[in-house]
Amino acid sequence: MCDLYYKSNRQYPKEVHEQVEQKLRDLEVKSGKRLGSKENPLLVSVRSGAAASMPGMMDTILNLGLNDDTLKGLVKQTNNERFALDCYRRFIQMFGNVVLKISHDKFENIIEQSKRLKGMKLDTELNVDDLKKITDRYKILVKSETGRYFPEDPKTQLRMAIDAVFDSWNNDRAAAYRRIHDIKGLAGTAVNVQEMVFGNIGEDSGTGVAFTRNPATGDKKIFGEFLINAQGEDVVAGIRTPEPIEKMEAVMPKAYEQILGIKDRLERHYKDMQDIEFTIEKGRLFILQTRNGKRTANAAVKAAVDMAKEGLITEEEAILRIEPSQVDMLLHKSVDPNAKSTVIARGLAASPGAASGEAYFSAAKAKGMAEEGRSVILVRNETSPEDIEGMHSAQGILTARGGVTSHAAVVSRGMGKPCIVGAESLAIDENSGSFSADGMTVREGEMITIDGTSGAVMLGEIPLTEPEFGEEFGTLMKWADSVRMLKVRANADTPEDAGRARELGAEGIGLCRTEHMFFEQGRIRAMREMMLADTTRGRKKALEKLLPMQKSDFKGIFRAMNGFPVNIRLLDPPLHEFLPKEKEEISKLAYDMEVSEEKINELLETTREFNPMLGFRGCRLGVVYPEIFEMQVMAIIEAACECADEGVTAIPEIMIPLTGTAKEFELLHGNINKAAEEAMGLYSKKINYSIGTMIEVPRACLVADKLAENAKFLSFGTNDLTQMTFGYSRDDSGRFLKAYVEKGVLEKDPFVAIDTEGVGYLMKLAVVKARNTNMHIKIGVCGEHGGDPDSVEFCHKIGLDYVSCSPYRVPIARLAAAQAVLKEQKIRESSTA
Repeated sequence: MCDLYYKSNRQYPKEVHEQVEQKLRDLEVKSGKRLGSKENPLLVSVRSGAAASMPGMMDTILNLGLNDDTLKGLVKQTNNERFALDCYRRFIQMFGNVVLKISHDKFENIIEQSKRLKGMKLDTELNVDDLKKITDRYKILVKSETGRYFPEDPKTQLRMAIDAVFDSWNNDRAAAYRRIHDIKGLAGTAVNVQEMVFGNIGEDSGTGVAFTRNPATGDKKIFGEFLINAQGEDVVAGIRTPEPIEKMEAVMPKAYEQILGIKDRLERHYKDMQDIEFTIEKGRLFILQTRNGKRTANAAVKAAVDMAKEGLITEEEAILRIEPSQVDMLLHKSVDPNAKSTVIARGLAASPGAASGEAYFSAAKAKGMAEEGRSVILVRNETSPEDIEGMHSAQGILTARGGVTSHAAVVSRGMGKPCIVGAESLAIDENSGSFSADGMTVREGEMITIDGTSGAVMLGEIPLTEPEFGEEFGTLMKWADSVRMLKVRANADTPEDAGRARELGAEGIGLCRTEHMFFEQGRIRAMREMMLADTTRGRKKALEKLLPMQKSDFKGIFRAMNGFPVNIRLLDPPLHEFLPKEKEEISKLAYDMEVSEEKINELLETTREFNPMLGFRGCRLGVVYPEIFEMQVMAIIEAACECADEGVTAIPEIMIPLTGTAKEFELLHGNINKAAEEAMGLYSKKINYSIGTMIEVPRACLVADKLAENAKFLSFGTNDLTQMTFGYSRDDSGRFLKAYVEKGVLEKDPFVAIDTEGVGYLMKLAVVKARNTNMHIKIGVCGEHGGDPDSVEFCHKIGLDYVSCSPYRVPIARLAAAQAVLKEQKIRESSTA
């Protein structure tokens, strides 16, 4: 219906109005009440309900059906004038904000002024006269803002509210949420109209939110909050700080016992952790809604593994239950316990992890600063759904109000960001952009650190420590490894990175970039000396200085990867990258190298290129200056030989970059073999090495069959392959790619996820052609696409042997590779069913 509503210029087919009327009559019969009745009025809530949970992103209207006449009926029904007036002022505020588009703050200012005048802190302290005055002021506000009186007819209210909820499907925050969470393919939201039950009717009533497991840790224990004498939005909006749900046992023991039973029943039925909203009206429990609960990555992993062990789901279902992006969130840092810190406030630990950033007090400012490359902490009294983009941009979120089921908490957990809520000692002035706590003031742009695991707010930037994975994560990865077919390697250039990659489950190195090793201070001089040499002999003399340095690097990496393959890419970047650009640096280099500045400038001129990415680099360097690749190969094989003496098994894979023709590969293949044989002869050893090429040039895909005649492996360098296939410069495409994605020109940034239609077609073609020549050739991916879950699934589909990515994305790739197998099995089973 939402889809039809938009396609019909926000109109409905005629029969829809009749159906709404019929269902309204059915509801009136079931409830024994009537919408608009002065004696026994029916009040309803109008709520959204999309197929994917989007907490707080679309609109809700409560207490609909109230006007000056039905208010009297509600007083008669309940014999509680204060309660009835509280419902009325809530309805005008919510309807005014959601349907009539009047700023929420304008209503809040009225109620805050009233409380301040009487020295009150809580809304519940307002009496009948206070609420009457507030309601009258609300109506005046509506008239002044819209030019019309507040609508009194309940059926008009209902029609307008239904329209507003459908309209909220495309509001900015809902659209941003779908973009951030990559929710696609939905036609819209449903609208649910439900009879109201009331948690604000007195001390025997209340409202709350309960999770069947702890959404921060995954522990199998009820988790949630409740408020006595309140309505639902008081809990989720963070307007009042609620009580932990365990305390409900003392004040409402019967309802608490019921919730414990219902939460188990719901979890058994849905086979997932549930997020339940409930209301207690005069001691009677009502379950308003349940949905799969948003949770932290740690909680998701623990809950999935525990549910599989409990027999609620299978191991395969547990693997599919975890979003690969959640694994990324497991890499939350924590505050270094040995670091000195000044704690200025404490709140509720709502989403774990620690983050440092500059404090900003509006979502728009946080987003803007983050786009400038700043680390940002969003600081608010409480967040609202409108803050979604600022929350997404921030490193962490801090609020003065709200509980662990408030909007800030739920959304932060879903995003995997550290969050502290209910830090009530903070005095936040969002207008001036500052907060004070413990006698100290923090102004906009000043650095703070928040610890979402402990709830501590600290001054300044505190050192953070790297994360460690728990037992359940190890179990999940073990299950995933038993299912997946793709091997997962890491891109690593140092022994430290290689060691970390092994800890995270890498089964080798898919890309070791040798050029990074040349930029260290002691080596760059030798590299420049080589470039300044006028003869082959002079270049070889300079390269001899680099050989032991390269050999030392490779030995460290071989040790870290003992028994696993290490794919080493020979020198790739253009030579001008090793030269200084600034005049002062040129003068210093000339002095150090004992040559004239003129000679340096001459070299700069001869190495300068109009388009370096398509210029003199990669295999082209090896063809023109074979001595460069020769030195590197000698260093690789000598390192492997020396490692063998230590009992370390080195398995080098020597990769030629940027090959576009079979002749290039043949020439360099011969040179590499010759250098390798020479190195092995020095040690009287045989090393199990292989030679292959990187596929970065579209032409290489077209001649993959010819390359496969001599190559033992092919590795797609998807970054450059994407660049050359699209004709997009990696360094400059940021100026337009964001707009391309937003306007639907491209579904995703092709440098983030493989473009399966174009780049992917070339990859498939290369795989087929190469395997027709050599069915045993090893084929992988070593661009950063190797850590993107969608790209990993595509690599599985086209039959690659491995993917390679940065060390910290290795667990993501392992899980995504397992899920690719299980999804394929599901499709196969459904097609044969």
